[in-house]
Amino acid sequence: MDIVCLDLEGVLVPEIWIAFSEATGIPELKKTTRDEPDYDKLMNYRLNILKEHHLGLKEIQNTIAGIEPLAGAKAFLDELRTLTQVVIISDTFTEFATPLMEKLGWPTLFCNRLKVGEDGAITGYQMRVEDSKLTTVKALQSAGFETIAAGDSFNDLGMIRAGKAGFLFRTTEQIRKDNPDIPAFEEYDEFLAAIKRALE
Repeated sequence: MDIVCLDLEGVLVPEIWIAFSEATGIPELKKTTRDEPDYDKLMNYRLNILKEHHLGLKEIQNTIAGIEPLAGAKAFLDELRTLTQVVIISDTFTEFATPLMEKLGWPTLFCNRLKVGEDGAITGYQMRVEDSKLTTVKALQSAGFETIAAGDSFNDLGMIRAGKAGFLFRTTEQIRKDNPDIPAFEEYDEFLAAIKRALE
């Protein structure tokens, strides 16, 4: 049995932190896992900036409320889900992702949780498991699934390489250059066609 494992931000929805950076005018918040492979380092960097500017969960959720899925993402996901099981594996947080899941038709999402103080300040975060994307793919494989994975960032490479097929979607030129053996796509139709071939 096959299961497709997709990254969320950059693949199906815009990058939440980039949108929040633009909404607040804080350019430092534009840094994502495309720029910083060490997720713990990246999140602590972000949390320090939020603290410095007295910004909390409510402000981020207000920005997220105005984010729509990438053009064509829901139709792509809807068609893919008629062909096979699909799970979204993301390093984002339930508190961020829930409104976006509604807009995508409630696909299955595995992600993490934030630690939030009574005043709404984000005080930390709890990862579901260490190296969550690769760990989840390996767990699915141990449950009898063959995995096909796709993403756009450094933290997707482990799960992309671990399965029977893997793809990059709308990644950076540097990641594409560093991983020339991984097929890379920019449009949903060619991306879907590649997944269909992998499912045959």
